[in-house]
Amino acid sequence: MYQSRTYRCWIKDDDLVSFNVTVRETDLYIRAVCNLQAEALEVMLRQRTPLEKYIESHPFFCHSLEPCFVAEDAPDVVKKMAQAAQASGVGPMAAVAGAIAEAVGSDLLAYSPEVIVENGGDIFMKTSRSRLVGIYAGESPLSGKIALEVNPEETPLGICTSSGTVGHSLSLGIADAVVALSGSAALADAAATAIGNCAKSLDDIATAVERARNIDGLDGVVVIKDDRMGVWGKLKLVPL
Repeated sequence: MYQSRTYRCWIKDDDLVSFNVTVRETDLYIRAVCNLQAEALEVMLRQRTPLEKYIESHPFFCHSLEPCFVAEDAPDVVKKMAQAAQASGVGPMAAVAGAIAEAVGSDLLAYSPEVIVENGGDIFMKTSRSRLVGIYAGESPLSGKIALEVNPEETPLGICTSSGTVGHSLSLGIADAVVALSGSAALADAAATAIGNCAKSLDDIATAVERARNIDGLDGVVVIKDDRMGVWGKLKLVPL
């Protein structure tokens, strides 16, 4: 089911060219120094096709809510998803949006020194200037009021969001937004899901933040529920 990406209208700067690439469930919003729509479509198909074929022959990979073993000859995107899931303690599909965003973004760096790929709230970013990434948290009064400040030396960076109240992705918690940061977008995506699963009430924000501390490779996290927020790690929040 298509979900309206209204948060994409928040972008204020105009130094990059923006374009969309969509294949079935994957809807990418990409920003680069020039229009790379054709190149991005080629890369997306190159990543999606082996993943789809793997799922056809290994359906457990798609449906498992726990980490899965994959063989060494599995496609690279499958192995990255499996590794992220293992580190976070969730099913591998919790990493799919971040993994695809990172794979497409990394390949597009051959054509553009700056690339931002957003895939349903999960972002791969390589930037040459400081940028603000607004946090969309549904009906929370904090939604659209705060942003992450990301500096060039911190990129490439994965910034991924999970929510128990917004969108169609599976979350076992009730957080309005869990934003996880990592050098691996696949890990950030899986971690956001794992951390969000811990937030089953307002009183669980501290528990969710503590869960983030125990995920190797995670750089930071923001957990938002209603008007309350928990923060940990190497990140800078600024008002919007």
